[in-house]
Amino acid sequence: MVHRLCPVHGEPQPAQAELDALFDLYIEGLNDIAEDPRIHANHVRVQIIGRRDLLPARVIEAIDHAEGRTAGYDRFVFSVCLAYGSREEILDAIRAIAEDHARGELALEAIDEAAVSDRLYTADMPDPDLVIRTSGEERISNFLLWQMAYAELYFTDVYWPSFSKRELLKAIKAFQQRKRRYGG
Repeated sequence: MVHRLCPVHGEPQPAQAELDALFDLYIEGLNDIAEDPRIHANHVRVQIIGRRDLLPARVIEAIDHAEGRTAGYDRFVFSVCLAYGSREEILDAIRAIAEDHARGELALEAIDEAAVSDRLYTADMPDPDLVIRTSGEERISNFLLWQMAYAELYFTDVYWPSFSKRELLKAIKAFQQRKRRYGG
């Protein structure tokens, strides 16, 4: 899963020119993914999660194109987070629960972890086992807060553009050497 452009409440928005440049990069990247022969050879479904209502129509068109080109694939899923913030995701899930309860479709007693998980943007995805944080930062930055409850965290000083297959294998090896306790 790749994480980009997270809205943060109280933080100033980037200048429009900066946003437009980012949106152009997203469109280029999504189009590259949609046409990448490795995606098609390995039957990788592309899934974009986040608040599409915060994105311009041209980015949504690129999202729809990438997801549409890979919709029939089910071997792997490549998830990209755009306009995503975990707190907002949890709030959206809570709002959905409240609406379902108000309509009489969800009893108060039925509100549990599964009810929340089923209403997250990642409802059809398993929780991550390993979360890799690049760039030397040792924080989770409002990313998959609910889903990473029992994930192993791996921090590296390598920046994302330089994160190679070798770096990924180092992270996997470190993960394999850990004894998972799932919160215990």
